[in-house]
Amino acid sequence: MKANDALLEIGFEEMPASFLLPALDDLSEGFLREAREARLLHGQVEKLATPRRLALLIREVKEASASTVTQVLGPSVKVAYDAEGNPTQAALKFAQSHHLKAEQLKRVETPKGIYVAAEVRQEGQSAVVLLSAMFGKLIHELRFRKSMRWADVRSSFGRPIHWLVGRWGNEQIPLLFADVQGGTCSYGHRFLHPGPIALPEVADYEKALLEAKVIARFETRKEKMLQALRGAAEAAGGKLLEDEALADEVTNLVEWPSPLLGGFKDSYLDLPPEVLLSEMKQHQRYFALVDAQGRLLPKFLAVSNTPVKDVSLSAKGYARVLNARLADARFFFDEDRRKPLSSRLPMLERVLWVQSLGSYAEKAERLRQLSCFLAREEGLEKVVPHLERAALLCKADLVTGMVGEFPELQGVMGREYALHSGESMEVATAIFEHHLPRSAQGVLPTSEAGALLSIADKLDSLCGLFGLGKAPTGTADPFALRRACLAILNICLRKGYRFSLRKAIQTSLELLESKWKALPGFKGKPLVEEQVLAFFENRLRVLWSENFGADLVDSVVAVGFEQLSLAQERLHVLHAWKQSGELAVLAGLSKRLKHLLQKHTQEVGPAGSAVDSALLHEEAEHALWQSCCTLEKRLEDSLSQRKLSEYLSGLSSLKLPLERFFEEVLVMAPQAEIRSNRISMLKHILSWLNRMADFSRIQIEH
Repeated sequence: MKANDALLEIGFEEMPASFLLPALDDLSEGFLREAREARLLHGQVEKLATPRRLALLIREVKEASASTVTQVLGPSVKVAYDAEGNPTQAALKFAQSHHLKAEQLKRVETPKGIYVAAEVRQEGQSAVVLLSAMFGKLIHELRFRKSMRWADVRSSFGRPIHWLVGRWGNEQIPLLFADVQGGTCSYGHRFLHPGPIALPEVADYEKALLEAKVIARFETRKEKMLQALRGAAEAAGGKLLEDEALADEVTNLVEWPSPLLGGFKDSYLDLPPEVLLSEMKQHQRYFALVDAQGRLLPKFLAVSNTPVKDVSLSAKGYARVLNARLADARFFFDEDRRKPLSSRLPMLERVLWVQSLGSYAEKAERLRQLSCFLAREEGLEKVVPHLERAALLCKADLVTGMVGEFPELQGVMGREYALHSGESMEVATAIFEHHLPRSAQGVLPTSEAGALLSIADKLDSLCGLFGLGKAPTGTADPFALRRACLAILNICLRKGYRFSLRKAIQTSLELLESKWKALPGFKGKPLVEEQVLAFFENRLRVLWSENFGADLVDSVVAVGFEQLSLAQERLHVLHAWKQSGELAVLAGLSKRLKHLLQKHTQEVGPAGSAVDSALLHEEAEHALWQSCCTLEKRLEDSLSQRKLSEYLSGLSSLKLPLERFFEEVLVMAPQAEIRSNRISMLKHILSWLNRMADFSRIQIEH
């Protein structure tokens, strides 16, 4: 069957950089799904995007979808044929409905008996017809954070569409969206090659765009831009300060990247580096330059969408904008430092954090109590004085001029103003670090005070907003609570904190309780506590499942995860044992014990019920109980010292006495006392296993 490359290109007005790659992924995934359902075979799907286009280049698309033969069951043979073997009306109508004659029906055996069946052949459709329907559907299904309508059309898109191209080899694929009819021409760079571009062959698509000053492939455009930036930085006597997120964003702002070197006044270098970087990156999309020691230089690199004719004039224009922003920053920086940071605390009482949860001053007081509680739980009494002061001041920079103008500098300015006000480095660092991490993969706090204050801040937000019924739903998470939860988990696991997560949640809820009492419909702390804990459990499963099997994660979480670092250690040890094959013994024992005990849950009380040695009559049960008694202290010591591999080794030593017990002893003895005592002993052993994991959930490959 003949095959050709296919192309879909959607051309539009310049799209926001953040819209492009998600839309391109949706387009690609949608095509793969639709092609699979249509049985249209194809090769590699290549994704291309610029600020003015989204495109899929699909290699080796077959000229038609695959034909299929399906078997459709009809009536049973008893109903389909009479006593003489002639087809009944039921068989005739069934055959007719599938455009067959009665003699063409097949007989098939099913669990319910023998039935007649029709084999229905569905011929494949042409690629052009299928692609026209697919492409049209994909364009209509694309969703953006914000969409636009234009002219008098009802359809919407991320930006108004100007052209559409659909091709299969040399054949045009009919397309229509809103008031735009599909054509055969693409368009090049808006200024360097504004006219239409003929596309004689799909395979020449990228080459044709390149000649029209458009680098269509994101990865190629990004690498070309970075190479040019690094070369320009080196020529300027510095080094490019690499920034992956900024590079991605700028790549999606240009079709033909052209770096340009500029500079700002040396006097601004005494501003905090974060201020300079924020101005260059967040507001101007400039790249910073550093010297050999990593210090910022008074230079920057901007990326233009076109090569400029007068480099000097353009550089002055870029510099003028940045210098104006830095002048504002200088003004706010000088003004803010005229009075100590602590003098701003009364102003926080008038700044609302969240309706019904009080002001930032009230939040800061909760953070003080909660962070100091966590410190004492961890035995970190030495950081309590730093936390007392840092919690009090950590939100004070919100009412400074600098943060009012540049909100992304929260924490950064708090640290700077704290040091300027004579606060200790420990307090200033904690103020800065309580905002960390600033993204899902961001840098974590390093100081103990910063880590504990960060946890307290995020936990207060989680508990407060869950209490208000503002938990994330679906993809909606306006308060970034998923990120806050993940940040707490990452900090606790990185630091190895041993405090109980449940106890921390309870303490946070107690501090918030006064805010909820007057709220209509509040269902009480216990429900909120379980909701917050379940939220942590779900995030933890997602976090661990990236590196460990779902069965191991499930087995560890099932018996408790509230001491996060201990739960992680259990997971790592179980993973190592499973990799070595040693876990099979414990998994087998656990499954056997659990299966037996589930049948007789009413025989004795909960796990840990006393075992009466006077009721042990068989030699095998005496031997098993003796092994348990000998092992108990060793197991307790191993667990208290967190020697988890030793703990598993101790449990594994019960294999032989347990196997002998099951072979020689009737667990379900007729005498109630003896039966209950034996079940109690097995529950005792299972409780030891369950302190490590629910081994019955672990999948062992045989």
